[in-house]
Amino acid sequence: MTATMQLRPPKRGLAPLLVPLLAGGLVALALGVYGRAHPPAGYAVGLAGFSGALPMKAWLTTGVLLLAFVQLGSALVMYGRLPVAAPPWLGPLHRWSGRAAFVLTIPVAFHCLYALGLRYDDARVLVHSLLGCFFYGVFTAKMLALPKRGLPGWSLPVLGGLVFTSLVGLWLTSSLWFFTTIGVTF
Repeated sequence: MTATMQLRPPKRGLAPLLVPLLAGGLVALALGVYGRAHPPAGYAVGLAGFSGALPMKAWLTTGVLLLAFVQLGSALVMYGRLPVAAPPWLGPLHRWSGRAAFVLTIPVAFHCLYALGLRYDDARVLVHSLLGCFFYGVFTAKMLALPKRGLPGWSLPVLGGLVFTSLVGLWLTSSLWFFTTIGVTF
C-alpha cells in the first residue's frame, strides 16, 4: 500500500443509514395512517394552566421552537460552524434541550392525533398534519442514527436540519396561525 492510499479516509456508505431511515419512514407512515383511520375524539386531556387545548398546543410548540434554536446554535458551535470555542457544558445543553423539546411535543402530538386526526379539508391543516408525521419520522431516524459508526459526515447535520425545519413549519402552521387568528391567550 502506498503512502497516499493510507492517508485516504475510509469510504462511508449509506448502508448505516438504511435502518434509521426505514424506521423513520415507518413511524411517519404509521402516524399518518393512524391519524387518518382513527375517528377524531374531538377532545383530549389538557395540561393544567391553559384555558384550552389550542392555547396549550400553541405555547408548548413555541417552547419547542425556542429549544430548537438552542439545538441549532449548540450544534453549529459543536460542529465548528461558528467561530466560538465550545464550552464543556455545551454537549449536555444540546442533549438536554433536545430531550426537553421532545417531551414538550408529546402532549401536542397526542392531542393532534387523538382529538383531531389527520385532516385534509384545509390546506394549512393538511400541511401541518404531514409536517407532524414527517417530524416524528425524521426525529426517529436521527435518534437511531446517533449511535451508529461509519455514517457519512453530512448525515447527522442533514437529519438535524430536517428536524429543525419541520419544527419551524409546524410552528408556522399552528402557533403562528393561533396567535394571529385567535390571539395571544393562555
